[in-house]
Amino acid sequence: MRYLELCSIEEAKEAISKYLSKYKDVEEVDLFNAVGRVLAEDIISDIDVPPFDRSQMDGYAVKAEDTYTADEDNPITLKVVGSVKAGDVKDIEINHGECIEIATGAGIPKGANAVVMVEYTEKLGDYVKIYKAVAPHENIQYCGTDIMSGELILRKGTKLTPRDIGAIAAIGKNKVKVYKKLNIGIISTGNEIISPGEKLEPYKIYDINAYTLASSILEKGWNFKFYGIVRDDKEELKKAIENALKENDIVLLSGGTSAGVGDLTESAIKELGGEVLIHGIKIKPGKPTIVGVVNDKLVVGLPGYPTSCLIVFDVLFNDEKKTLKAFFPMRHISAKGRTEYLPVSLVKSKNGYSAYSITKGSGAITSLSNADGYVVIEENREILENEDVEVHLLGDIKVGLNIIGSHCIGVDVILKEGNIFAKTINVGSLGGIMAIKRGEADIAGIHLLDNSGEYNIPFIKKYKVRDAVLVRGYIREQGFMFKRDNIDGIEDIIKNIKKYKFINRNKGSGTRILFDKFLKEHGINKDEIDGYGIEAKTHSAVAVSIVMGKADIGMGIRTVAEQYGLRFIPIAEEHYDFLIRKEKLDDEDVKKFIETLKKVKLPFKKPENCGEIIFEC
Repeated sequence: MRYLELCSIEEAKEAISKYLSKYKDVEEVDLFNAVGRVLAEDIISDIDVPPFDRSQMDGYAVKAEDTYTADEDNPITLKVVGSVKAGDVKDIEINHGECIEIATGAGIPKGANAVVMVEYTEKLGDYVKIYKAVAPHENIQYCGTDIMSGELILRKGTKLTPRDIGAIAAIGKNKVKVYKKLNIGIISTGNEIISPGEKLEPYKIYDINAYTLASSILEKGWNFKFYGIVRDDKEELKKAIENALKENDIVLLSGGTSAGVGDLTESAIKELGGEVLIHGIKIKPGKPTIVGVVNDKLVVGLPGYPTSCLIVFDVLFNDEKKTLKAFFPMRHISAKGRTEYLPVSLVKSKNGYSAYSITKGSGAITSLSNADGYVVIEENREILENEDVEVHLLGDIKVGLNIIGSHCIGVDVILKEGNIFAKTINVGSLGGIMAIKRGEADIAGIHLLDNSGEYNIPFIKKYKVRDAVLVRGYIREQGFMFKRDNIDGIEDIIKNIKKYKFINRNKGSGTRILFDKFLKEHGINKDEIDGYGIEAKTHSAVAVSIVMGKADIGMGIRTVAEQYGLRFIPIAEEHYDFLIRKEKLDDEDVKKFIETLKKVKLPFKKPENCGEIIFEC
């Protein structure tokens, strides 16, 4: 594919902003229909809120000094000279020794400077006993304490939330001026794309981007119209763009930027009488993005990979995001010559937040659905281990248990059966131990085999973990997964392993350590294994690679092999245990996790001491 000169992100944003700035038409809408709209005016109050002094409680309006000696043993008695309800207009005044019965929201009578809650009173005919003293101004909301006349409530450009709507209603406005909604056309492109709901055929994938883009557009308060899936055909693409331009302010294409197809998009824009402003941005993911103009309207070709598509849309069309500081627990080297937008999951630790990279690739939609934000890494830049970074938030930070460590479907079963929300980050057993040590993980699933034949405890000691306990989990069968019919047993694997294409697990995982131990015991050089350096982060990923024919064999647990219809030869039984920070043992979700572990039916062997503490440090 031939790119025009790659432009910077700033240049791309400026090009988009130039055309967005033209769409500033204003309309007035009813407040009932204003949520999600963008204000085209400052909202300034012309009244005080509340507009009068009012009671915050049901009770009695009093002169506070009359109550100073009151307590439960020595109540004071006041004469009730009237009552006032919310909305009443009464010209009543009290003197010393008097009070007025008052409802929540009612105006404070003249002479009163406090309200005694009804719970601390006893009415006796025309008198009331007061059992608690009150201070001046107690239980009174004074005029203008919420909003003062002349106060700026909301700024022009604010996207209205339900809370904002309430504030506008409070100052008496029932209509507001907002910017007219932009109309955005969406076109999905690609011979391999089919619509969700259709039967999935071989080598086809479901259209993700149309739905994520539409949701992003609605979230911004704009309108969208979907023009369907267009095959990789220039004439068909031109027709779809032309139709979308008639009805919209901007047209977005997804998937029309990759090698060959990108040239189709560029040609389509030009043959429609348009101009290509940008063909390639210095960004990862999203380098092949195309920005063009046809009939003075933007036509933007976004990458086909879901993460790339969403990140580029977010960077080009969304406002600046909230950021927070976090430290990066692992080293990361950015792409050469491109600014990288790296999705991360945030974990609260004793020293602030840690940002774990989500490295599933730009083709994985869960790279963003599991992300709390992203880190912007300048081109040719390296992030050092434990370096401070700035995270651009995608929304609210997901909260719950932080489970960081080795992947296991048993954890998923426990969370589901226990109805426990957790953020799970699969970094391998060693990564889990270090996350516990740094105070980032609440729970770490680990299964590390020491040369002594003991599981887990030697590694906890080796890495000097403190203030944690090891809870006995369950026993899993580890072995080789494959679908070939000509593998007869473990001896056959040992003899012919160099002939097979292998799929390995990630460094630091218990499965990787077990496989390395297996190779060493049988005198096999890992450098002679085809695929030793190809890593998968989960047992399921290993199984899928074998099912799809990308690999012949890999190591994993029996449960996953059976789930994917693969053959299985066991080589070891391993202890999958849970390392838990001591300070979290009283946490309700941690207690629920341990109780569910003890009770739930799992597809693994459960020892008698399952759920019990077997080691403390």
